[in-house]
Amino acid sequence: MKFKFNDIANAISVASGVTLAGILAVGTYVFVNKDAIIEDIKEAAIESVMGGMGGGLTPELPIGTPDLAPPADQAATPAVPPVGGGFGIPN
Repeated sequence: MKFKFNDIANAISVASGVTLAGILAVGTYVFVNKDAIIEDIKEAAIESVMGGMGGGLTPELPIGTPDLAPPADQAATPAVPPVGGGFGIPN
């Protein structure tokens, strides 16, 4: 079966037109509904942040810092080198 150049050009034109129509439709939808989209994203972000907090300070949360004590097997913090000590490279 032979295709003429005109048939190929027409198929490309139709595909291009459909693509452009889709892009315009999505752009129009976003432009018209941008405030609702932004509000939905804000609500989802706030919910994801607040959801991890358990709804705020409630009686179930411990008071004080007993859970912040370092575990017994934790390594000590490294000592600060003396001033001018640098990386220990000899002069």
